[in-house]
Amino acid sequence: MQAAVLRGTQNGYDLVLKQSASMEQILADLRTLLENLNVDPKAMEATKVSLDVLTEDRILTADEKSQIEQLVGKYPRFEIHKIAANVMTIADAVQLRERENVHLLSKVIRNGQDVTMQGDVLFLGTIHEGGKLCTTGNIFSMGDVSGILQAGYPDDETKLIMGDLSTAQQVRIAEQFDIIEPDQVAASSQTIAYVNDLHVLSYGKLSALKKINPKLYNRIGGI
Repeated sequence: MQAAVLRGTQNGYDLVLKQSASMEQILADLRTLLENLNVDPKAMEATKVSLDVLTEDRILTADEKSQIEQLVGKYPRFEIHKIAANVMTIADAVQLRERENVHLLSKVIRNGQDVTMQGDVLFLGTIHEGGKLCTTGNIFSMGDVSGILQAGYPDDETKLIMGDLSTAQQVRIAEQFDIIEPDQVAASSQTIAYVNDLHVLSYGKLSALKKINPKLYNRIGGI
């Protein structure tokens, strides 16, 4: 298995680093790949190749990112546009808030309480059963949810909810809703709830965000 794979896209080139490979194997395979491309002028038409480095579900440390950047930097023909993973950390979420108009909410919403907001919300608190968080935008939940989450209020089906929804009481997007049954949704902070093309509330993974909602994926920089 090649640990470093280059693939062409409509916007350029993706350099995929396999999450199951060791960093030593990734660096070795990446060096071989860049050497082969560097000596073959017909391999790519562009004189300067911009790379989106995708690490799948692996989050690189600062040192690992530095090693990748230093290796690519030895080949003037190539440059790194961004390094991105399919997973979101709290640090990623905080950066998202800094880049975009995302409201930070860190509080306890108790039974019978309704909190209504405007725009995208990064939620870091706790929602008890019977409590509700409702917003006109998207919800990025990194808190403990046993109550109700509603995005896209009142009728915007393009919005989504991201986070661990396995313990939620109910999920709503616009006018679509789903009562979460035990074991219905996997316990994962990378779950996305969205309304599909058939106007049905569905669930996917953060790794599929580019397909689920390309506009949001591009807006937040391809998490």
